[in-house]
Amino acid sequence: MKKEIFEEIEIPEGVEANIEGDTLIVKGPEGENKRTFIINNLVFEKKENKIIIGNKKSTKNEKKRIYTLVAHIKNMLKGVKEKFVYELKIVFSHFPITAEIQGNKVFIKNFLGEKIPREVEIPEGAEVEINKDQVTVKSIDKELAGQASANLEKATSVGSRDKRVFQDGIYITNKAGKEIWNF
Repeated sequence: MKKEIFEEIEIPEGVEANIEGDTLIVKGPEGENKRTFIINNLVFEKKENKIIIGNKKSTKNEKKRIYTLVAHIKNMLKGVKEKFVYELKIVFSHFPITAEIQGNKVFIKNFLGEKIPREVEIPEGAEVEINKDQVTVKSIDKELAGQASANLEKATSVGSRDKRVFQDGIYITNKAGKEIWNF
């Protein structure tokens, strides 16, 4: 059954949003975020201080696309106002792991006593800070911050070992304000 679905997203104070075709450009105190969406049959417009997305005769697939776009746009608006922060912790039991930043790469040294450091590339637009055993990743784009954090965590994953016993590595402890792991 087809339904009329329209979602309105309020643009917060201090944030400027412009729609150019299928592209949304959001500017705020932290920076600028730009993204092109697949709109097809949807209404995608800005009226006064609101972004409106919807369709008069929405099918199930259009409904999914509308709510996905709403989530992405809310993340964009939130990101330019306040950066997304992911926190990671370096954990080791025997060989002391160190990490250092060189350009857009992070080098993880002495993981499991390895002589050659592991290299992690950080996506452009994400900032990484290392303070002893704490790693902080910040970005105005939630997906970039998450991908940079996942790259760091994945670089130290060890297969064929029990994670409950063998816990050396870098682990995400805080995802954009939500605590997921407590060491």
